[in-house]
Amino acid sequence: MKQIKKILIANRGEIALRIMRSCKEMGISTVAVFSEADRNAPFVRYADEAVCIGPPASTQSYLNGKRIIDVCKQLKVDAIHPGHGFLSENAHFAREVEKNGIIFIGPPAEVMEMMGDKLSAKATAKKYNVPMVPGTEGAINDIKEAKKVAKEIGFPVLIKASAGGGGKGMRVVENENDLEEEVKRASSEAKSAFGDGAVFIEKYVEKPRHVEIQILADKHGSVVYLFERECSVQRRHQKVVEEAPSTVLNSEIRKKMGECAVSLSKACGYVGAGTVEFLVESPSPTLPK
Repeated sequence: MKQIKKILIANRGEIALRIMRSCKEMGISTVAVFSEADRNAPFVRYADEAVCIGPPASTQSYLNGKRIIDVCKQLKVDAIHPGHGFLSENAHFAREVEKNGIIFIGPPAEVMEMMGDKLSAKATAKKYNVPMVPGTEGAINDIKEAKKVAKEIGFPVLIKASAGGGGKGMRVVENENDLEEEVKRASSEAKSAFGDGAVFIEKYVEKPRHVEIQILADKHGSVVYLFERECSVQRRHQKVVEEAPSTVLNSEIRKKMGECAVSLSKACGYVGAGTVEFLVESPSPTLPK
């Protein structure tokens, strides 16, 4: 494996800055890419090199994979770190990066196709008997079928974007009359944020605990879990406060959740740092044996 001497960070803001600081401590040069709106941002000034890649709209800058790869070639970059969000879960981008002889710091494209997209992740989780919230198995293509599923699982339901995260493309629907309009809104928001308008339906779990298990996996098949983060304090489906350990888990449940996360990671051949997210009933969580 070639030595990494220069990394392009395909992200912005605090995320990019943290990655650059770590690179600096390791003696690795950094390249920032930025939109016109971020020209004077701290992460741009901190980088060793910086290139403007487009207008403020993320679809024309931070989501422009071809332009980012072109910059890598021009500046002889060894690797790309996508941070999280934007192109970090884009399998096509990861594959194109590798095709151009650049190291992608993250899981392989095949794993992203399996786990980066929420619908594919649900299918994989189901295959390995990971407990899931009931909902549609695929993207919503027929509003009549969507209404049928929503009635079967019961309102309220949650419409979720298949790609990306951060609370974008998510809508809580309380009744059938609002379903069609909210599906359209969620799909439009997802398309704008992630370039993919696919959405699906899940049963809306009211007042659950949102607990994440952190995993680390290497290229030799070794996976470990680094316990949990409680992320239940949220605003508009976006985490506001994370704390550890979770106050609702006992040692037995914590171990089961950790082993479940490791099993799922090994099953899909995950590489790098990752998170398996759980909804946990409170105050007495249980998981199937």
